[in-house]
Amino acid sequence: MTAGAAAALVGQPQPLPHASLRERKKLATRRLLRQVALDLVAERGFANVTVEDIAEAAEVSPRTFFNYFPSKEAVLFGSDPTRDAEVRDRIAHESPGEPVLDVLRQVLMTAAQAVTDDLAELGGDPVEWLRRMRAARADPHLRAAHAAQMAMIERSITEGLAERLGTDPDLDPYPGLLCATATGAFRASMTFWATSGGTVPLDRLIDLSFRALADGLPERCELRDVTGNVTPGKDDH
Repeated sequence: MTAGAAAALVGQPQPLPHASLRERKKLATRRLLRQVALDLVAERGFANVTVEDIAEAAEVSPRTFFNYFPSKEAVLFGSDPTRDAEVRDRIAHESPGEPVLDVLRQVLMTAAQAVTDDLAELGGDPVEWLRRMRAARADPHLRAAHAAQMAMIERSITEGLAERLGTDPDLDPYPGLLCATATGAFRASMTFWATSGGTVPLDRLIDLSFRALADGLPERCELRDVTGNVTPGKDDH
């Protein structure tokens, strides 16, 4: 899963319809810090950019930077780690009685919309911002930080699934397997969305990916039809 995907799963601060001037300024500063950080990392590489560099380019103090992000890594992820519990609770309690795969599909479609909204908020081409985030992960330190973040998010998803299913994830492998399958589908959709230039909306890819999973991943499915990857005439019998 990409840094953008991880950010979406734990939630992004979105502008409020009637936000105060102070709130709008805070969101603008946060957005500027992320834009500058991604620009600098794309130009110099993650290891050659410091918090001081980012703050200077954004014309704020390092202290202001740390008011918004706890680390240089966090400014690239753009996520709010305090929202892990919200993901867990949504999966555990949303739409009681609905099949767990349907609930996961809805949660991750919401996450997909959050990804595109967050990238659009940065301005310019959302797919290009996502590519920059992915390129930044080539740095070993950032890759390790991202892996640690993802491990926490995936644990929250697994715990939410286990609670919904009334089981113990340390004794029952099914919640972990379902989490791995769901995040894998999300990651594959994100990768296709980025490399194809966003030709199919990300939330649409997530929706169709989960429908294909529910159908047992048939070779002929709407996911492959919509992306133009079904060979004409195959499986038409």
